[in-house]
Amino acid sequence: MDNKNFIHNLRLPIIQAPMFIVSNARLVIASSRAGIVGSFPTANCRTLEALDQSFAEITSALGSGKDSLPWGVNIIVSKMYARSGDDIELILKYRPPIVITSLGNPQQVVEKVHEYGGLVFSDVINLYHSQKAIDAGVDGLILVCNGAGGHTGDLSPFAFVSEVKEIFDGIIIVGGSISSGESILAIQALGADLAYMGTRFIATKESDASDEFKEMIINASAKEIIKSNKITGVNGNWLEQSLNNAGIATNEGGAKSALSDLKRMAMPMIKQKLKVDFDISKITAKRWRDIFSAGQGVGSISNIPSVKDLVLELEQQHIKSKNSIL
Repeated sequence: MDNKNFIHNLRLPIIQAPMFIVSNARLVIASSRAGIVGSFPTANCRTLEALDQSFAEITSALGSGKDSLPWGVNIIVSKMYARSGDDIELILKYRPPIVITSLGNPQQVVEKVHEYGGLVFSDVINLYHSQKAIDAGVDGLILVCNGAGGHTGDLSPFAFVSEVKEIFDGIIIVGGSISSGESILAIQALGADLAYMGTRFIATKESDASDEFKEMIINASAKEIIKSNKITGVNGNWLEQSLNNAGIATNEGGAKSALSDLKRMAMPMIKQKLKVDFDISKITAKRWRDIFSAGQGVGSISNIPSVKDLVLELEQQHIKSKNSIL
């Protein structure tokens, strides 16, 4: 696949981000057929047999290598992920046009994927990791910015994109609070090539998210997204309601009542800073399965459409937004 040429053939410049437990072959196929890039993580398949089956289903529908519709797969390249080598072998068998790497050095993946003409994008949260990925030869950087669902970053896209463009002329993808056509246009204005959109695709008919998760998404707002490193050991954004349902208290109790009126008014804006220190030692709920992650862009999500209808909705928003500033 040619580096940036495929982007011009997309209906909208979106990668439907690979989401743990949520993304599946059905979501990938629907996304790519709708004119964006579908993707899923290999870790969503509990066995190699299941992963082989998912790859077979996707390639049957979309194709593989240079002759396919754009689609991608996410692989953890950390040595702590025991199945990494086996997953790579299946990637080489099915040749997804895009491979997204997380949590480790992507150099080995870059070398092998480039041999069949595929592209490699790498998740990064800061300039240090960006440079490491660039040195490994990746074709694109996925800038995980503040407000992203799942394991999140701390940087504003305004700062991150600007600094990365100084050192990298490859494909720039931005993730973090992108849930509408307007926000897609905004990251294009910053100089990004693609939007990395995850949370918005949780609330679709094709996703594997539970009905409870989907309803929680459409009823939530940005102030109900809690940023914490307590759940997995690194910073992630979590739906407050799911934390509460799991028995994790996220209110400040008596401390809040002592605040001045001015501080009470400011509370929603600084909530993420305050609500990171809670005790999960006695919690039996499973992270990701029972404790749900989402990005700060949940406030613009109000329905659960099919992927096809969602892409049409986003396209209309994108066009309207672009026309309003011309």
